[in-house]
Amino acid sequence: MTWHGISDRRQKPDRPHAVSLVDPLTGLGNARQLRQSFYALADERASDPAPFTIGLANLDGFKPINDLFGPEAGDQILSQVAHRLTACVPEGATVTRTVDDEFAIVLPLVFERKGAEKLGQMLKEVLSAPFALGDRSVRLSASFGFAVFPFAGDTFEDLLKSADTALYRSKRRGRGQITVYSHEIAQEMKRATQLEQALRNAIIADEVDVHFQPIVDLRSDAVVGFEALARWCDADLGYVSPSVFVPLAEERGFIDALAEVLLRKAAQAALSWPKELFLSFNLSSAQLMDPATSTRLLAIVGQVGLDPRRLELEITETAVMADADVAQRIVSELRAAGVRVSLDDFGTGQSSLGRLRDFSFDKVKIDRAFVSRISADRASEHIVKAIVSMCEGLELEVVAEGIEHSSEALKLKALGCGMGQGYFYGKPADAVATMRYLSQRYRDVAAR
Repeated sequence: MTWHGISDRRQKPDRPHAVSLVDPLTGLGNARQLRQSFYALADERASDPAPFTIGLANLDGFKPINDLFGPEAGDQILSQVAHRLTACVPEGATVTRTVDDEFAIVLPLVFERKGAEKLGQMLKEVLSAPFALGDRSVRLSASFGFAVFPFAGDTFEDLLKSADTALYRSKRRGRGQITVYSHEIAQEMKRATQLEQALRNAIIADEVDVHFQPIVDLRSDAVVGFEALARWCDADLGYVSPSVFVPLAEERGFIDALAEVLLRKAAQAALSWPKELFLSFNLSSAQLMDPATSTRLLAIVGQVGLDPRRLELEITETAVMADADVAQRIVSELRAAGVRVSLDDFGTGQSSLGRLRDFSFDKVKIDRAFVSRISADRASEHIVKAIVSMCEGLELEVVAEGIEHSSEALKLKALGCGMGQGYFYGKPADAVATMRYLSQRYRDVAAR
């Protein structure tokens, strides 16, 4: 690797333009300063190109905080982040603010993956401490992406792109994650991009299907409704799990398009069912952060001709927590139109009891993690019993998910749980098979 001629290609601003290298809010260098720091270090090591690292740090959940407390509070937080980073990075490192809530660090003494991960862990802990906003304080986490020169790129553009790829992977994995770029990660991200394009094409071509899993009244074993579940089988990729493609659609920003296609198909199928049966449909966290969600969903139901009172929307506590104020408004608008709202995966969140107090739900779904152990684990049995008793006092209906054996169904009946779903009562099936299932169930009831 040779760096001959880099100094000639690099633009060196004269003194009147020096201010353009500074971020006015934090006093750190800006994106131009980052570029210059990279080239200065590369020039310095031209004769003996030892590795060095570029790191990117991005705040998680900064926008909701900024929206809630205002831009001045956001600026205070960014200034505090800048101070913390400059105070704890290794000697010789250069900290810059590149854009919005993203910071970049040139690390001359970080030579390999383990060193980058160790530094990332330290920075993560530093940024997790509360930020002071007058008499208030807020907590945030940060995600990190690192790229080591020259293995992850031997030009500024390539190295920065690799660090950005690593950061993006961290963001996909959740809050407070640390990723160091590797060729394996690059391949993983490439596959995700290919999957994204295939899914976008499948949505346009109407190739994503809906399957339905029955929900039964545990007292009579009668079917009372169905949960709509997304299914996708690609001609080239084969079967793709919804646990893969649904989060991908959410991360890449087209979950609305996917959800609207699925809801339309599910609602049309529900028109063929007996009118007393309801349709249960899942909402994502991204949809619960969009104030237009209720309007869009109700428009689809109206266009199809399904009575909104037959629609039940399932939301998780994690989704609600992303932006509680907007989520609460959406839930209120949907319930005012007659749509029922269910809290899914109850018992797995951080503050489920608080959500039951703050939101108006119609139903609670007990997570399968408790149901699957109810016959063998007394602790799970007591938890389910407590949930059922609490919901009875709050006048909430209860559904137990993941019932796979008769012993679980019998135990739930004995505990007074009202509804259940799982493989014991029926696996997810397409619209045609669901109609056959209903016909058979109604024939069996008539024959008794």
